[in-house]
Parts: sequence; structure tokens; C-alpha cells
Amino acid sequence: MKTHKVDAVNFLQLIVSGEIEEAYKKYVSKDLRHHNPYFKGDMTSLKQGMMTSEGINPNKVFDVKRTIEEGDMVMVYSHLKQNHEDLGAAVVHMFRFQEGKIVEMWDVGQPVPEDSPNENGMF
Repeated sequence: MKTHKVDAVNFLQLIVSGEIEEAYKKYVSKDLRHHNPYFKGDMTSLKQGMMTSEGINPNKVFDVKRTIEEGDMVMVYSHLKQNHEDLGAAVVHMFRFQEGKIVEMWDVGQPVPEDSPNENGMF
């Protein structure tokens, strides 16, 4: 059975692999609202930001650690690196789906520190 969390992960994997137009065409509502504080809240500005990021860092590494789906909401917890040498960040993407498309999106991240006293690690 196809789930929203499968679509959310597929969307993010397409974005990281540079297939941004395809990701938006396949998974995003034209009415997308997002809450990234670095861009205007519309679909066009976020998509353009993703395309700019792809141009700067075309070799991203994306490793999903956990997904949670509850009703129309999905959370994807991942390790995102800008390149293979980068320590990366722990990132949480949250999505709200409506009629099979992403209509709202949030994302928060925390850089992976070089040295941490936590023996459990971030992941």
C-alpha cells in the first residue's frame, strides 16, 4: 500500500538527486505553503532555493533514519550532507498532504558537531 511517508521520502530523494522539477511535478500541490524562514512562503521561492542549492552542492548525501506518519502528516528524520566529506546535519522535514500532494512543509536542522561528549551520537 502506498503511503504519504513513501511519497515524502521519494520527494526528498528526488530533490537531493537534482531532479527538482520532477519532484515538484510529482509530489507538490501548486498551493504549497512552507515555513522555511530563509525564503518567501510560496512554492516558487522554495523551489528556486532548492535549485540554487543543487547548483552549489550537486553531490549531496541523504540518509533517512526514521519516518513517522500520522493521518495527513509525515515526519522524515535524516542525515543530510552537502558532499561526502561534510559532517552534515540532522534534519527533520515535516509535510502535510492533501489529495495525495504536499500542501505544507516545515524543515529544521542541527549541524553534526566535530566533537560531542554524547556517546549515543545524533543518529
